[in-house]
Amino acid sequence: MEKTITIRRSLLIALLLMIASAALFMFYKMGNSWEFALRFRGMKVITIIVVAGCVAFSSVSFQTLTNNRILTPSIMGFESLYLLIQTIIVFFYGDQTFKVLSHVDNFLVSVIGMIAFAFMLYLMIYKKGKDNLYLLLLVGIILGTLFSSLSSFMQLLIDPNDFFIVQGKMFATFNKINSDLLWSSLIIMVIILIIGFRMSKYLDVIALGRDQAINLGLNYNRVVKIFLVLIAILVSVSTALVGPITFLGLLVTNLTYELFKTHRHSVIIIACCLVSAIALLIGQFLMERVFNLSVPISAIINIVGGFYFMYLLLKVKKI
Repeated sequence: MEKTITIRRSLLIALLLMIASAALFMFYKMGNSWEFALRFRGMKVITIIVVAGCVAFSSVSFQTLTNNRILTPSIMGFESLYLLIQTIIVFFYGDQTFKVLSHVDNFLVSVIGMIAFAFMLYLMIYKKGKDNLYLLLLVGIILGTLFSSLSSFMQLLIDPNDFFIVQGKMFATFNKINSDLLWSSLIIMVIILIIGFRMSKYLDVIALGRDQAINLGLNYNRVVKIFLVLIAILVSVSTALVGPITFLGLLVTNLTYELFKTHRHSVIIIACCLVSAIALLIGQFLMERVFNLSVPISAIINIVGGFYFMYLLLKVKKI
């Protein structure tokens, strides 16, 4: 009972911190055009909430499925494929890219491409009905490396002036958000999170281990496939909406586990969404107000996440 009260208190504190971070970001130095500032910053806050929800659920679920807290869905090659798609588009259309493909078209091509890649990968690995999760990870890593190599090769062939278009896609940004894409992404995220939250009890069982989960009557392979599909959709939507943020999932999930001493995924998922939103709000605030837009938010997150990743590796090694 006391532990439940402590967890609820921690969730309330995290919620208040998120609200405070959002308020600071929304109302700090609005200037005379406060209506425009509120509308513009409000879109950013909603985008941050969407990305936070996608990253939090996909990272927590993926780490539970793999039983490894230093892995994130980016290891499957989604971000590398996203950059490859953007590079191919610019390679063929050059400076006419924005005339040929609108932001909506680009978003759809990216999302459909990443989801199709995930489904193809899942079908290839699971076609025999066996538990091949680690083979899936290995193939994902290899394909991710292949996509990165192809992107780098094609970027060398692109006109230097056109390369700036690709370069703009390499880092996540919350400054150029299409409202139509945002609302569509929000709807998708809400639907997936509702499904995922209702299935969070299965993650509690999967966390016990494959053999224990099967002994408890769980259809392990079927549940894992469902979660992999949900993860693929969320990662695709998040990456196509703002761009890749490699270390965000690693950072926020491990911070959540450190702050909330529980293994109930119904709590961890909510807590991780709040922690993700706080991290992105603070990161975006620092980028705009401290670094004056000179440093992309993904660089800030990746630097902090990279150091934290090294800390986790050294911690595991000591244990």
